[in-house]
Amino acid sequence: MNSFRNRLTLTMIIILALSVTAAGFFMAKTFKDNHIDALEHNMVREMHIILAKTDWKEGDNLALFPYFTQEAQNLKSYTGSRVTFIAGDGTVLGDSDHAPDTMDNHSKRIEVVEAHKDGVGRAIRYSDTLKEDLLYVAVAADPSNPQSKVIRLAMSLKEVDKSINQLWTVLIIGLLVLFIIAAFISFRIALSLTRPLEQITKVAQRIKQMDYKARVKVSKQDEVGELGHAINAMAESLEIQMTRIRQNESQLESVLDNMINGVMMIDPAGKILLMSRRAGELLGIASSELVGRNYAEAKQQYELSQLIQEALDSREHIREEITFYFPEERLLELNLVPINQENQEFSGVLLVLQDVTAIRRLERMRSEFVANVSHELKTPIAAVKGFAETLLGGAVNDEETARSFLQIIYDESDRLNRLIGDILALSKIESKRIPLYFSPVDMDAFMTKTVTMMEAEAARKSIKLQLELEHGLYVEADEDRLRQIMMNVIANGINYTPEGGKVSVNIASIDEDHIRIQITDTGIGIPKKDLPRIFERFYRVDKARSRSSGGTGLGLSIVKHLVELHKGTIAVTSAVGVGSTFVIELPVLQQ
Repeated sequence: MNSFRNRLTLTMIIILALSVTAAGFFMAKTFKDNHIDALEHNMVREMHIILAKTDWKEGDNLALFPYFTQEAQNLKSYTGSRVTFIAGDGTVLGDSDHAPDTMDNHSKRIEVVEAHKDGVGRAIRYSDTLKEDLLYVAVAADPSNPQSKVIRLAMSLKEVDKSINQLWTVLIIGLLVLFIIAAFISFRIALSLTRPLEQITKVAQRIKQMDYKARVKVSKQDEVGELGHAINAMAESLEIQMTRIRQNESQLESVLDNMINGVMMIDPAGKILLMSRRAGELLGIASSELVGRNYAEAKQQYELSQLIQEALDSREHIREEITFYFPEERLLELNLVPINQENQEFSGVLLVLQDVTAIRRLERMRSEFVANVSHELKTPIAAVKGFAETLLGGAVNDEETARSFLQIIYDESDRLNRLIGDILALSKIESKRIPLYFSPVDMDAFMTKTVTMMEAEAARKSIKLQLELEHGLYVEADEDRLRQIMMNVIANGINYTPEGGKVSVNIASIDEDHIRIQITDTGIGIPKKDLPRIFERFYRVDKARSRSSGGTGLGLSIVKHLVELHKGTIAVTSAVGVGSTFVIELPVLQQ
């Protein structure tokens, strides 16, 4: 901006200097012309007076030389000008400054020719005689006579040149002073013009650096002021647009970052334009490491690179499932969808990664569940059918055999009924269709009643059932479902504890917000390899003993789901031949 200001100042000074110089030349020329015109009129007036007083004698030119020379010299003393008398043929009759007989014929002199023609003639030329510029003015004695005698006055232009030189001196001094004043004024004017432009430039640079709150302070309503208003309007519009863009970007980033599925966008050249955080987690690579680079640089899965290349080549939707082993084993469903612009121009591929490991595991578990249910139902049904066929075959006539078989049919039907009931209950619990009615439960009264209900079953196996309880504990729970949890776990301990063993229940607070329930038995224990699976449906450590005890294989699975519905946790520790301990932690209040 300083360069522009300097150029503007210099331009204004040059224009002013040229204007003043031109005006000076014009003034000098006008002054000189006016001065010479004034001298000419004065000389003409003097010559008319001289003509009126002069006695033009006739005779031989040689005889007239002394007379007219004397007259010329006398007149010069009055006029201060060189006086010359010229005959009609151009012969110089007398001259105040030079001998006439040595002078050239003046018939061709411009001023003489004009005097014969118009009565008055003038010329400015260098005098070879006096060696200087002279103003010559000639007047014919008889304007009507072409051969009239002529009187001529000549005046030196030294005074005129001196006056012109003085004028130039004044003009140059004035011009220098004017230059200084003009330079200061021009600089001030340029400064007043460029200062708003400097401010506008600074604001524009701040806007360029994405500072959209920058504004121009407009003090004048001229063209520069209008430009400032336009810059402010542009900044305001950009600020609104960038706010919207940032909001959209933030929303898009929030959506991408919180999506369960991973998303990648790849351009036609194979460069990764966008990669969500979830995609990086699934692939085991930070999104910042891949964005802007080619997909082939993600070398951990060759099949993925092949699928991306196939999608880029075919430009068609591709769906595939691939097992990834890094950072952990996962089964991912890949959907590669071509991206087309409004003009149907291909602009890349959108890759959506979905972790279907849990879904496939659930499908497998459902399949196993159906198989297990079929197997579990098949056993009692086969027993009922077999004994019924035996009775129909004639065994019904043997009263003792018939009673034995009918008892077995009754037991198997009862077991079948329990199995179906547990299956229905588990189905409701897993689908969260079972309603829970939470209320404060006094653990003293609750556990006393529960243990009392289980004492008869424990007594049949001579098992000691022991309760250790921290008094004054309350917990917010569904009392019926909490009793179902406790009775299932205690019954499980009784069933798997040999006669004469012990099952103990210990309840205490962990902190103000949680309590811990421990059910410990001295049973057969659970092998370490089976511990992770004991909460699975129909999973039994000892299948023969489970069936003989009347278990359905669904009790612990039901317990686990009910505990989770109470926002608690259940865990087990066990040693073969020593016993098992189930630990249940429940929140005091349901949030």
